[in-house]
Amino acid sequence: MNTYPGDIKIFTCNAHPCLAKQISKRLGILLGLSAVSRFCDGEISMKVDETVRGADVFIVQPTCPPVNDHLMELLIMTDALRRASAGRITAVVPYFGYARQDRKARSREPITAKLVADLIAAAGADRILSMDLHSEQIQGFFNIPFDHLRGNPLFAQYYENKYTDFENVTVVSPDLGSVARARKLANRLNAPLAIVDKRRPKANISEVMNVIGPIENRNAILVDDMVDTGGSIAGAANALKERGALEISACCTHGVLSGPAIQHIEESSIDELLLLDTIPLSCEHQSPKIKVLPVATIFADAINRIHDGISISSLFE
Repeated sequence: MNTYPGDIKIFTCNAHPCLAKQISKRLGILLGLSAVSRFCDGEISMKVDETVRGADVFIVQPTCPPVNDHLMELLIMTDALRRASAGRITAVVPYFGYARQDRKARSREPITAKLVADLIAAAGADRILSMDLHSEQIQGFFNIPFDHLRGNPLFAQYYENKYTDFENVTVVSPDLGSVARARKLANRLNAPLAIVDKRRPKANISEVMNVIGPIENRNAILVDDMVDTGGSIAGAANALKERGALEISACCTHGVLSGPAIQHIEESSIDELLLLDTIPLSCEHQSPKIKVLPVATIFADAINRIHDGISISSLFE
């Protein structure tokens, strides 16, 4: 029996309509009718073309590039649904942008992750559903419920089918920030863990200093939450190859792939890059090295559980 009386309705903006359609199909419902357009001066115009009064509404909208446009679309859609008397509004943000500034690392820096959290709540969202935040403490920036999905089970299932055993496989964290994420995958695969020690002289630039853990004559799986310019993951892969690694695979939840990312990946020692489709992969970002795994099923299951008041954590046990 549903614990929330309203019907489920799925809406989307312009960030990733394909994912929203896949989620709706998995749930067995039609995608909500809405239109997002622009005024001549670039302002966003929004219209919801069906009743949502009392409904349990989910807005599927990753805040991927162009992040400012997609964030504003999410906020305006949320406001429109709130003013249309939606019963409950859940912002489904598969990729949460502005997450890399989650603390004041230096004087006079903003905390953009907290700012965006406040904006989403102020617009009228009652709940957030996202996947693999850049740092898990961002959940604490929200004063509304936050459901955090994991991409690791999807990667683990893929590698369990790829390798017959993991005696010759090492899971690698490309930096200290991804150690916890890599350790969870290593534990699930029953494989050892290695860590790439690097420093960042400035944003989007990294230099490998050392590699800690068994790498020589072993297959390596690099684990990270996102690929932006690709320099970090490519540098880590090259360092592993120099230290005797055999096949090098990388798995990253969010394929931001900005700037020279494809060039970095193509020229690196990465043999295969696994991404989840939390962000749409454009034509210019296609590569023989890149393979995309779908997330619609896990988001649809999570939405069903939120609607029915069932635990989401059991999805990952």
